[in-house]
Amino acid sequence: MDFYEYQAKEVFTEYGIPAPRGRVIYTPEAAAAYASELAVPVAVKAQIPVGGRGKAGGIRFASNPQAAYEIAQKLLKSNIKGFTVDKLLVEEKIKIEKELYLGITIDRNLGKPVVMASGFGGVDIESVKKDCIFSETVDPLLGFYPHRAREIIGNLGLKREEFKSVSNILYLLYNIFEERDCILLEINPLGITNEGAYAVDARMVVDDNALFRQGIKIESSLSYVELDGDIGCIVNGAGLAMSTMDTIKNLGGKPANFLDIGGGASKEKMKEAIEKIISHPQLKAVFINILGGITKCDEIARGIIDSKDLLDIPLVIRLRGTNEKEATRLLESKGFEILVSMDKAAKKVVELAR
Repeated sequence: MDFYEYQAKEVFTEYGIPAPRGRVIYTPEAAAAYASELAVPVAVKAQIPVGGRGKAGGIRFASNPQAAYEIAQKLLKSNIKGFTVDKLLVEEKIKIEKELYLGITIDRNLGKPVVMASGFGGVDIESVKKDCIFSETVDPLLGFYPHRAREIIGNLGLKREEFKSVSNILYLLYNIFEERDCILLEINPLGITNEGAYAVDARMVVDDNALFRQGIKIESSLSYVELDGDIGCIVNGAGLAMSTMDTIKNLGGKPANFLDIGGGASKEKMKEAIEKIISHPQLKAVFINILGGITKCDEIARGIIDSKDLLDIPLVIRLRGTNEKEATRLLESKGFEILVSMDKAAKKVVELAR
């Protein structure tokens, strides 16, 4: 489950990690009023459960309340990366002297958390050279202690006070990761200022299988397991899903997930599945493989079309079965190519991911 930025920052502040003063707002008038209350330049941020907002125009800055009003007016109800913006985070724009990256995820090969830090914050971590990212795998049975946080942060060349505060933030970040059942936790950037370090942006993803333990209820019938590959798979039926993943692996590809939308899936469920897989940080291509029985191919097609704005990476579609001809007509009218052979479709998606 992807948290909104403001939700992640609420958790951060609860644990003692500083964040800029901010408030969630739902109207342009509220944006102007809060900007006036802060009496400083502000950042106006679209709240959507996916990364890459900044590049898509979802983060803007206002020097006065009137500008905040105008930006909020443009962002609210706009469509960013396929999501309709219904709320914004308005927060003070802090004066950043240095941007860092702190993150924790799961090393799926080892089955352990890996803690990361870099002196290159504010950019996609995938674009940072590996020798500029300092990481350490953590044995969950032994835990992560303050001295280990200091060892990692010691590589970043910070001043004494910066070193102390950033090391403490990294230690607190791991506590959140462990106690809140996270599979991904990032501060990017962590802004260094004259007053201290602040979580300028935040990303928090909680393991869906642990939501009950966190007291979070979510209504979804998708069977989803995230993997460490780069080819997203949306399939109906567990057997076909496993066969699809095996075929991709046999062709030299790496599945990014197991996702079974089940029988009789609606267009809404198809859109939900697409929204789910695009949050995968390594995704390079998507394979939709549907064998229609009680699942109607034209419903799947309508779900794909409704999600078109979300899909900014290569997509391969294979549809066979109930209402196949109507589905093909709908998708081809929108510029999508439909393949019949599963082997050919799998080969194509592996090539696209490369």
